[in-house]
Amino acid sequence: MGMKINAELPLPADLKAEYPLSGTIRKIKAERDREIRDIFTGKSDKFVVIVGPCSADNEDAVCEYVQRLAKINDKVSDRLMIIPRIYTNKPRTTGEGYKGMLHQPDPDREPDLLAGIIAIRRLHTRAISESGLTSADEMLYPENRSYLDDILSYEAVGARSVENQQHRLTASSMDIPVGMKNPTSGDFSVMLNSVKAAQSSHRFIYRGMDVTTDGNELAHVILRGGVDRYGTCIPNYHYEDLVRLQEMYQERELENPAVVVDANHSNSDKKFHEQIRIVSEVLHSRNYNPGLKKLVKGVMIESYLLEGCQKIDDHMVYGRSITDPCLGWEDTERLIYKIAEEC
Repeated sequence: MGMKINAELPLPADLKAEYPLSGTIRKIKAERDREIRDIFTGKSDKFVVIVGPCSADNEDAVCEYVQRLAKINDKVSDRLMIIPRIYTNKPRTTGEGYKGMLHQPDPDREPDLLAGIIAIRRLHTRAISESGLTSADEMLYPENRSYLDDILSYEAVGARSVENQQHRLTASSMDIPVGMKNPTSGDFSVMLNSVKAAQSSHRFIYRGMDVTTDGNELAHVILRGGVDRYGTCIPNYHYEDLVRLQEMYQERELENPAVVVDANHSNSDKKFHEQIRIVSEVLHSRNYNPGLKKLVKGVMIESYLLEGCQKIDDHMVYGRSITDPCLGWEDTERLIYKIAEEC
């Protein structure tokens, strides 16, 4: 056979029992989940800011970052809902490179997924306990979300996964907002089809069981730009793109129309400083058009303690991304305050 078993992984229930959530954390999550639900159902006009590293590669650095976010949150929580981006799974276009903390709790060492699932649960739990902020992660592997489904307040399905049936059907089981990114082609129809699927009830096989889901009314779209057949990035955050999306939402009569704009990736062509300008343009479009103000619920920003990125080697700098380049802390802090002023 071309596959070997490296280790038997624990059942999600067993891992949760070994690394349980405190009553305080459960209360924080319940309150945060109610708050974000109100935003995506239109009961609250707060603006969502999902912000953090491209990939969570170091527990101490990520928790320091989230603690800094919490201090800003204390000042802007009347206008913004800050959700730390703690992405522990990293999709790779060619399958090569660092795949996130789930695969490698220590980027310098060989993959160890048993240690990885423990590490990511501990990271998310510690971040909540130290900051009071529940976080977002990407559902790269549908079956693995069961290890974190009692912790997260937001999940995203990536551009390479959004057409996958198992991702769509698993998203239909969630009771928190799930953002369905446009595929790498940038196709809006594919993206909205995924939202339709996620909002519907389904019966399918999940972790060896025959299951039926209720459908997730909080499923929505994420615009992250696309790439044409020549490999050129095509942004889709402009005013005309948002208006077109609004019209397509109306035609399909989906529940709770909503969009979060990813300011990096193909929208910025990974020129991370452009995120500042892109967010500013999105806010301008939103303030200009009352319909877009209701539709555009938030932005995604890639940011870390230090700006840029670095290679994995013996001289890595604490708090700098080892995957895509990110904004540094000072720019991030200024940007969040600016968002709060303009929302």
